[in-house]
Amino acid sequence: MDIIIKKMETDDEIRGKGFVHYTSWQQAYRGIVDQGYLDSMSLQKCEEIAYRWLDNILVAKDGEDVVGFAGYRKYRDDELTGTGEVYAIYVLQQYWGKGVGHMLMQAALDMIKEYPAVAVWVLKDNARAIRFYEKLGFRPDGREETLTLGAPVTEMRMILKRSAAFLIT
Repeated sequence: MDIIIKKMETDDEIRGKGFVHYTSWQQAYRGIVDQGYLDSMSLQKCEEIAYRWLDNILVAKDGEDVVGFAGYRKYRDDELTGTGEVYAIYVLQQYWGKGVGHMLMQAALDMIKEYPAVAVWVLKDNARAIRFYEKLGFRPDGREETLTLGAPVTEMRMILKRSAAFLIT
């Protein structure tokens, strides 16, 4: 396994992101998100989404295969000023626990290093993802939202506050 992290650029990488989006949702959200909603997803829809969202996407590649991706940006609204956001990070199940998610997150954080804080939104019932974010220093800030993904699910916001020393490096 020789993982590289890079900006998404080629058609193969865009299609690979679509594949990871579709497959990782099926793997990570089974038992968390309504099965009918997961069943309504398709690889084609996820590829169409990938072609619509081309900017600020990093892919993790093992050889020629995209095995994960992360999306980053300035926080989505004015509620949190001076905050960046990692709005998506997904890795194929066979790469879980191998450091790929950590590599993607570190690269995404580097891309938004001008922000002293970074937010993520995570499903409250996704204990595995919450542990991942906590290991990286993210902490819940008490904000929650309910989404309807076939059935209601609750997301919670977690924030990483970077130290001044971190911002200098």
